[in-house]
Amino acid sequence: MAAQKKTIKKEKVEIAEWMYEIIRHPVVTEKSANGAAFGQVTFRVPLDATKPRIRTAIETLFKVDVTRVNTSVQKGKTKRFKGIQAFRGDQKKAIVTLKSGQTIDMGAGV
Repeated sequence: MAAQKKTIKKEKVEIAEWMYEIIRHPVVTEKSANGAAFGQVTFRVPLDATKPRIRTAIETLFKVDVTRVNTSVQKGKTKRFKGIQAFRGDQKKAIVTLKSGQTIDMGAGV
């Protein structure tokens, strides 16, 4: 008998409302633009977003394959403006590495 190849099929995931809430907007900076050369895209995400949920949202909304998801939390700062003290909240961003040859067009909306 010939050896049968096992193929792994991804389950088809329907687009849900929470996916649009996970991906708030892309981060467009010089550093994130340099990551594009390595197949990386940076997004602002909620503080309670997890890596598996970010991966599922990106793969479903943009129809790409995600290799890796790295997250970082930028702690808020205390700022002053005209003698008034205010506090900036914490922010979280996700750096998503795509499979080679795939891209996400930042100009087009979701």
